[in-house]
Amino acid sequence: MSALAHATAAAFRAGDRSACAIVETALADIARLNPTVNAFTDVTAARALEMAAALDRARQAGASVGPLAGVPFAVKNLFDVRGLPTRAGAKINRERASATSDATLVQRLERAGAILVGALNMGEYAYDFTGENAHDGACRNPHDPTRMTGGSSSGSGAAVAAGCVPLSLGSDTNGSIRVPASLCGVFGLKPTYGRLSRGGSFPFCDSLDHVGPLARSVLDLALAYDAMQGRDARDPACCPPDAVPVVPQLETAGQSLRVGVLGGYFARGAEPAVLAAVQRAATALGAAGDVVVDGVEAGRAAAFVITNVEGARLHLDRLRQRSADFDPDTRDRFLAGALLPAGWYVRAQAVRRWWAARLQAAFAGFDLLIAPTTPVTAPKIGQKTLQLDGREVPLRPNLGLYTQPFSCVGLPVVAVPIARAAGLPVGVQLIAKPWQEARALAAAWQLEREGVAAAPLPSQL
Repeated sequence: MSALAHATAAAFRAGDRSACAIVETALADIARLNPTVNAFTDVTAARALEMAAALDRARQAGASVGPLAGVPFAVKNLFDVRGLPTRAGAKINRERASATSDATLVQRLERAGAILVGALNMGEYAYDFTGENAHDGACRNPHDPTRMTGGSSSGSGAAVAAGCVPLSLGSDTNGSIRVPASLCGVFGLKPTYGRLSRGGSFPFCDSLDHVGPLARSVLDLALAYDAMQGRDARDPACCPPDAVPVVPQLETAGQSLRVGVLGGYFARGAEPAVLAAVQRAATALGAAGDVVVDGVEAGRAAAFVITNVEGARLHLDRLRQRSADFDPDTRDRFLAGALLPAGWYVRAQAVRRWWAARLQAAFAGFDLLIAPTTPVTAPKIGQKTLQLDGREVPLRPNLGLYTQPFSCVGLPVVAVPIARAAGLPVGVQLIAKPWQEARALAAAWQLEREGVAAAPLPSQL
């Protein structure tokens, strides 16, 4: 296992490494690797070294330090970072005043001792599955720099996969944590809608936006998740049940789980390597049977309409005043959303509720469901179409073919990279009932312990 955050924090607490030395190494890794992967848009070196020095002094004084003390992390550049304009991947946003305070999750990770080292590349306004930003350049896959990282949390996936940082934060509206996690070969968590605070983050589609961590081990993912739990008045949607730490449950929460494998829609169109990964995970978890849910296409269509309408409404003034400063692909999708009749949005929300009930019924007899994360391994940068079931389809929306249906109803999902002997990363999704992140993380933990799941560093970097 590669629990880098856990090992780094343990080495710091034991006095084996200073926080300053850890941060200096991270900054050197970023300087060496970022020209290849283009994951970082900002590096907060002075801030990181200042916090590291404070942590070193605290440890030397015998003060208590947090569970992530000394661990470098970076955030998708839609999270507010004090002293930086919150870009959200956009040209227009670079002109915003610098943030005067940090996003809630940045604050919580720092309270746990983690050290922010930078902000990360992303798809413009988070409306992207490719990782190709028209303003900051394409983010490149550490396993093959000619290929996509996936998006919109492109830098979040690439920075962790390349080994620049042990932890990153991303956002997921229709799959934007899980798609780059799958294509880059790392673990990602999209928690239940409303579980983690979005306070101090730039919105995309309020009724669908989630935020969460990416890491190269389940333990690191769970450590970050535990540090970020809790209600927050800055985000009215953040009203979860009382926080229960997941890390102590990893050994037990996965015991005797009843696991089903989603078929039908979720078995069509995927590459053989993707379906093989699902089968391998299912076998390791002792899956009890297949589950076919009708209506997935309708649920996904509802997600498209809701995303388009809410996103367009948010950006309407920018579209009117500065349409030329958008990435044309992003602009055209927002414009389409602005033209949709209000009745379509109302109908989409009704379909969304109907689909949530259908999916809830699919859990009858099961605690956890398994599905592919993406239908393909990482496409080439610049590629515009995919071949799915013998049909040529647009690439950009269909990288989210299997992730969008779960975002639409806010279920917790862990994206798991399945170990492979050679080739590009491939991932699966572990989907749980609302507020049951612990079960999905425990199942991912089991896959990692048994060697089925792994997130090795790219051999060529």
